[in-house]
Amino acid sequence: MGTMPKLPLPAPVVALLHRPNPAVIATVRPDGHPVTVATWYLLDGEEIVVNMAAKRKRLDYLRADPRVALTILDSESWYSHVSIVGRVISIVDDPDLAGIDRQSMQYGGNPYPNRVEPRVDARIAIDTWHAWGAIAEQVRPGG
Repeated sequence: MGTMPKLPLPAPVVALLHRPNPAVIATVRPDGHPVTVATWYLLDGEEIVVNMAAKRKRLDYLRADPRVALTILDSESWYSHVSIVGRVISIVDDPDLAGIDRQSMQYGGNPYPNRVEPRVDARIAIDTWHAWGAIAEQVRPGG
């Protein structure tokens, strides 16, 4: 597989990450086991933002161990995807729900329907990334 590329992200990867694609995030439980869940995400500059309910167990995991992996699957073809290894660099409350509304608008075109449950934004710094499938062909030299 070779080394995983570092930043900056190439334009085809940025274009893919700006779309509302399915994604799965992995966190690390205190006992060392990985845990994966489907998630919405947004690319903000060269960081990924995820939003979750303040009572989510994975939030406890992220506070204890900020390491994450995220796989974003091209909604046109799941075989084409980008995997990211990074770490949560900030977790902030989302009191006015602006963070979740941005993601809900991206994915469904409407503000987030639950206006009561407290939420938080977690910002992920990308350490390395890897592309697979058609997106990988676009970012290889000569591709």
